[in-house]
Amino acid sequence: MLWLFPIFQLLTSTAQLAEPPQKPNILWIVSEDNSPLLGCYGDEFATTPNLDRLADNAMAFDHAFASAPVCAPSRFTLITGTYASAMGTAGMRSYYHINPDVRFFPNYLREAGYYCTNRSKTDYNTLNQPDTWNASSESAHYSNREKSQPFFHVHNIGISHESQVHNYKEPLVHDPAKVPLPPYHPDTDTIRRDWAQYYDRVMQMDEQVGEILAQLKADGLYEETIIFYYSDHGGALPRGKRFLYESGTHIPLIVRMPEKYQSLFPEYQAGQRTDRMVSFVDFAPTVLSLAGIEPPKHMQGKAFLGRFTEAPKPAIYNFKERMDATIDLGRAVRTPEYRYIRNFMPYRPNGQYVNYQWRAASQRSWEGACRNNRCDPIQNRFWQPKATEELYLVNTDPHNIDNLSGQSSFTAVRDSLSQLLDEWMISTRDLGLIPEMLRPETANIDWRERITQPDYPYARLLEVAKAASSWEAEPVDSLRTWLGLSQPFRYWALQAIRCSPKPEHKALLPELEQLAADRESPVHIALIGAFYQIGERQRAFELFDYWSSHEDLMVRSYAIDQALIFSPEELEAFRPKLEAIAKQEKRPYDKRAAQFVLLKLNMP
Repeated sequence: MLWLFPIFQLLTSTAQLAEPPQKPNILWIVSEDNSPLLGCYGDEFATTPNLDRLADNAMAFDHAFASAPVCAPSRFTLITGTYASAMGTAGMRSYYHINPDVRFFPNYLREAGYYCTNRSKTDYNTLNQPDTWNASSESAHYSNREKSQPFFHVHNIGISHESQVHNYKEPLVHDPAKVPLPPYHPDTDTIRRDWAQYYDRVMQMDEQVGEILAQLKADGLYEETIIFYYSDHGGALPRGKRFLYESGTHIPLIVRMPEKYQSLFPEYQAGQRTDRMVSFVDFAPTVLSLAGIEPPKHMQGKAFLGRFTEAPKPAIYNFKERMDATIDLGRAVRTPEYRYIRNFMPYRPNGQYVNYQWRAASQRSWEGACRNNRCDPIQNRFWQPKATEELYLVNTDPHNIDNLSGQSSFTAVRDSLSQLLDEWMISTRDLGLIPEMLRPETANIDWRERITQPDYPYARLLEVAKAASSWEAEPVDSLRTWLGLSQPFRYWALQAIRCSPKPEHKALLPELEQLAADRESPVHIALIGAFYQIGERQRAFELFDYWSSHEDLMVRSYAIDQALIFSPEELEAFRPKLEAIAKQEKRPYDKRAAQFVLLKLNMP
C-alpha cells in the first residue's frame, strides 16, 4: 500500500523519554475557522508575519487535522482525547451524558500541580465538567498562578471565525481582484470580496498572536513555555468548514520547544517541517505526555510528543454528522497520499441549507450562480447528490475535486482505505450508525454501553449501513431481513429504500405498515421517506404530521427534515404548521429545519 509509513516507523515502540528538570509551561493559541492559509505554509497572498516568525523558530506539521470540520465535535475530541463519533457527541451542539471516566484532560494536569486556564471558549458538545479549569473567562490568565507553578493556558482567537465575513467591513487590505480562488468556487465579485475580507481577518488573527507572544516574552516565560498554535478546523468560506475535504479538516499546527525541553521532541528542528500525521484526538494525550503524565487507557489518541510518545500513525480519521438542524453522515480516512470519504447519506447534497452558513454572502452568491447556470461542472457538484465513495490524491489535487474512486487503476487503493475505515469504525464502535433520533438526550438507553458488548453485531450493522448507502438498489429479501432485526438495522433498511428505491420494494408494504403502527420508536421517522419512495404518499404525509408534532425536539427536527423529499405542491398543505414552528423564539433545531423546508417551498 503506497500510503503506509515505512515499516520501521510503524514498529517503533512507545518512547520513554527522560523527564526535563522541571515541568514545562504549555500554551495553546487557538484560532478559529482557518485552514493553513499562512505565509509559513506557502500562501503568498496571506499576511501573517508573526506566525511566519514563530514557524522560523519552531516546527510546523504538514499533516495536522481537526477530527471534525466544525467546532463543537472537534472541541469535544480535543478536551477528552476520545473521538466524538465514538461517544455519541458528533452531532453539532449535543448535550449527551458521557461515561464519567471520560474526564476533560486539564483535570489530570491540575492534579499534577498545573494551573489551568481557558480564555475562554468551551463549546465541548457535552455536559460541562465545571472543575476542569482554575479559571475560564475572558480574563483568565496564567499570571494568577502561584509563584513557580507550571501552567497550561488556552487562548482562543475568534477574529477569523466565519461570522467575520457575514457583514462587510471597510476598507479592505487584501485586494479582491487578486484573491486566489479555489476551483470549486465560481468567480463572482461577492465571493472575491468575502475571500479578501477573510484574509484580512486572518491578518488580524496573526496580529493577536503577536501580542500573546510579546506578553509571554515580557513576562520572562518564552523560554519556559512550549507553544502550540493551531486552528480548531478548516476555513470559514463555503465548502471549508462543515465538510470532510482538506478545506474543512486540514489545519496549521506549529509547535515551539524551548531548548531546555527539546528532549521531549527528539526530531525537533527549528524552522523545519514534519510529515508526522496527527489529529485532535492526539492532543490531550500529548499535553499529558509533555507534563510527564501517562495518558489514561480510555483515551483513543496517541501522544506525539513528550515522555509517552508513541509510534507514528499511518492514517487519521474524520467524522461528520448533523450540522445544526441539517442531517448528514460521513466518515473519512486520510493517509499521507490520499483522502477517502464515505458518504452514508449520498442523496443529500453538500449544499444543504445551514442557517448560519447561508449568512455569508459568498454562500448565497454561489447558490445564485448555480441556479442561473453560471457554474462549471466542478462548481455545480456541490449542489448535487454525492458519490457514496470519494477518493482524492491529495498532493496533486489539494482541493479534492477529482474523485478517483470509480477509476479501475485506483480500485486497490480505494478498497484498502475502505477497509481501514471499517476497522476504525468497528474498533471505536462508532455511534454514528445508531441514528441520533434513537438516542435523545432524555433517553435512558446507554447505546455506547450496548454496542460495546462483545455480542453486539456491530460489524454486520456496518455492512448493512454501507449497503444501504450505495446507489445500487437492495433486493427485497435483504431489506425484509433487515426490517425484522433491531431498530438500528430497521433504520438502515428504510434508508436503503430512501436512497435507491425500485418498484419491487412495494412488496415490503406489509412490513412497513407494521412498523408504522409502532408510534413509540422514533426510528420510524425514516418511514416517511420510505413510504414516499414506494408511492405511498398519503402514508408519508400522515407520518410526517404525527412525528413533526412529537414532544422531543430532536425527533421533531428529524421529522421535519424528512419533508424535504416532498414536492413544493405537496408541502403547501403543511405550510401553516411549518410557519408556526419557524416563528418560535426558542427550540432552534426544529425552527431551522422548518425554515429550510419553507425555503424550498418558496423557491421560484
